[in-house]
Amino acid sequence: MRITEQLGRENGRDYALRMLKENIVRLELEPGSSISDREVAAQLSLSRTPVREALLELAKSRVVDIYPQRGSVVSLIDYDLVEEAYFVRKVLETAVVELACEKAADSLPEDLEDNVKLQRFYQQERNTEKLMELDDEFHRLIFKAAGKMQAYEMMKGMMVHFDRVRNMALGTIKDRSLVEDHEKILKAVRSHDKESARALMEKHLSRYQVDEEEVRRRYPGYFKPVTGD
Repeated sequence: MRITEQLGRENGRDYALRMLKENIVRLELEPGSSISDREVAAQLSLSRTPVREALLELAKSRVVDIYPQRGSVVSLIDYDLVEEAYFVRKVLETAVVELACEKAADSLPEDLEDNVKLQRFYQQERNTEKLMELDDEFHRLIFKAAGKMQAYEMMKGMMVHFDRVRNMALGTIKDRSLVEDHEKILKAVRSHDKESARALMEKHLSRYQVDEEEVRRRYPGYFKPVTGD
């Protein structure tokens, strides 16, 4: 696992939950791999109780499977859950970007512009991990501009399914239009052009929807088998 420091506002459960989520999304904890609450607790300098609480929370959203007497396992990717998470994100973000066009303060487009400049830099460096972090931050800033941070936090709760595939896609898909999408969305927000912003956001999010065949080919063991109706 990759470990970062506990944030000042985090209790042990929240810290363990954040670390487990980040490592699952980044595939440091691969689909199908076992998770030892004892080992995670030792790595995070926590007791086992907050780690177990975090695992139970992840089990509720079907990111982790918990088996009696066997322990916890990172769930294989269920593409139905990926599609459902995509649906929720599309509905929320296309509406939120319109609100951002109405409410964006002058400073927020500047924050978005700084973010996109960094994306360009890391795109040239082929640093997909940083690109994913900056992509997350770009969308968080859109919610912030719209004054909908509570909705953002609610959406994040089910995005692990979507984000695992998104992380794989950044390493496999040859289409490098994601940064260009952000530039165009930024321009629309700055111009208060709600219609363009919504259409651009919908197109941007749709790029993740077409990645299934590519990522399944590269990571065949990470997905639940496709079953007939």
